Amino acid sequence: MIKNWTPLLAGFCAAVCQTVVAETSILRLKNGAVLQGEVLRERDDSLLFDLGFQVLTLPRAEVVSVEKTGEEKAGPKADNILAEDVYFVEPAREPLPVDKNVHRVGGAVVQVQTASGLGSGFIINKSGHVITNQHVISGEREITIVVYEQKDGGLEKRVFPKVRIIAMNGFLDLAILQIDDPAAETLPFVPIGDSDSLTQGQQVFAIGSPLGLERSVSQGIVSVRARDTRGAWSIQSTTQINPGNSGGPLFNARGEVVGVNNMKLAGVGVEGLGFSIPANLLKLFLKNRDAFAFDPRNPNSGFTYLRPPAPGDKPAIITPQNP
Repeated sequence: MIKNWTPLLAGFCAAVCQTVVAETSILRLKNGAVLQGEVLRERDDSLLFDLGFQVLTLPRAEVVSVEKTGEEKAGPKADNILAEDVYFVEPAREPLPVDKNVHRVGGAVVQVQTASGLGSGFIINKSGHVITNQHVISGEREITIVVYEQKDGGLEKRVFPKVRIIAMNGFLDLAILQIDDPAAETLPFVPIGDSDSLTQGQQVFAIGSPLGLERSVSQGIVSVRARDTRGAWSIQSTTQINPGNSGGPLFNARGEVVGVNNMKLAGVGVEGLGFSIPANLLKLFLKNRDAFAFDPRNPNSGFTYLRPPAPGDKPAIITPQNP
């Protein structure tokens, strides 16, 4: 039996109090209310918020901002983010100006090179998974990922020639690649945001390699959160997107990926009409990636699509066969 609880309680309190202070946040709501407590979990449509005496589920649409207070925890940045399948989200991520955001997230944006061209992509976890467009790597078997690392003397290219295709889907125009190198664990990655929370006029920015001009940054605003594009839906923005930007990330002010850039409207005098695959669609693709798994031995799915029955067609009668 422990007779003296004081040292044990003191040590417990010090550990718990330090954790609570490190994770305390201030929430500002649309109705003007200000709440202080701890963000327990951040979902696509809501926040789980602990007031200390009560846990609330707050609709994300009602939250204007989340601000951290107290000192941040020691340790790598990845310790402060939550795993959601193979990607991550980061509660209470601080909004920053574009120039500071570029410094924060730029290292996770990569160039995807193939024998027939190049595109962009971004790293989503420590396993070296890279997101890009399916059309960037379609028909390719030799893929190279180029990472740009910030050094004292400037940017330094780091080339990873061993890259595997994990999954891809032509209709969604999404693909998952994996850098097949132990050094991938040391590379920075970016969190995935909530594209459903985007609003018209909200500022966004893109990083990519348009026309091979690596690490180019362009900024714009959300024109329409969900625009019908050939049976799917896309984020329409004024962000400049050109060939080479394909597969690169569209970021919000919190440095979260809210879209995957994949196309633009072209024509004489046509500018500022860029389109991105919503991040929430990307999340569905990632969570159901087994359905789109790439098999190098059989790149075709093997599915046969039957024509719909014409008016007057009679149902086929199938006679069971004796074994």
